Amino acid sequence: MKVLFLGDVFGRPGRRAVESFLSGFSKNNQIDLCIANCENLSSGKGISEKAITEMVSAGVHIFSSGNHLWDKRESMEYIARETRIAKPLNYPKAAAGFDKVLFRAGNTDVMLLTLCGQAFMNSIDSPFHVLDNFLDSFSDLPKCIIVDFHAESTAEKKTFGYYFDGRVSAIVGTHTHIQTADEEILEKGTAYITDVGMCGAHNSIIGIKKEIAFDRVRTGTPVKHEIAEEGILINAVYFEIDEATGKALSIERIRK
Repeated sequence: MKVLFLGDVFGRPGRRAVESFLSGFSKNNQIDLCIANCENLSSGKGISEKAITEMVSAGVHIFSSGNHLWDKRESMEYIARETRIAKPLNYPKAAAGFDKVLFRAGNTDVMLLTLCGQAFMNSIDSPFHVLDNFLDSFSDLPKCIIVDFHAESTAEKKTFGYYFDGRVSAIVGTHTHIQTADEEILEKGTAYITDVGMCGAHNSIIGIKKEIAFDRVRTGTPVKHEIAEEGILINAVYFEIDEATGKALSIERIRK
């Protein structure tokens, strides 16, 4: 099974980039499953039904998320009923959304999970304990399990990768919007990258206009959130999973 995982799609520039990229990539490559991180999909903070619909029309099948999933209060009702979005598994049960996504890719069942890190992030349950307990609680898990580990710390991400190596098919890091060059198949068969990066404006500070960030650090006061639109970039990973075993066979980093 061939999977394309798109890094955090940031606002309208990111959505347009994904639409343009997928129109060509899908023609030239066999994709069984396309996943995108959606937490910055609408105006760079949160999601909307309209933005998700655009991405589905472009060719994205299901979505991982992160701590910004709920930033738009008007989208809470939609999040509560949208089964294609995996909310962070280690957030409270009361948070709107579904803690996993199940998808049928060809003849193969796939499970998508999102977990958030604890280092430099909101106060939440341990992603290690939560995923440990989750995986142990099922006797009939799909062979193919893909995890988006949405975290700040590279050390925490690396620890998470090694800890769950062989228990899931792929661990793809998100959140920092900066692509790392450490894609690999770990010893026990899990595809791994510390951070897949961002789909949006490269000529920016993680998607925001540079001048806005300059004002923030210069004054130390809140500033208006404005999305950058220059130097549009796609960051993604393309990996293959053995459907019989759930082990990863290859992983390729994409930066265009």
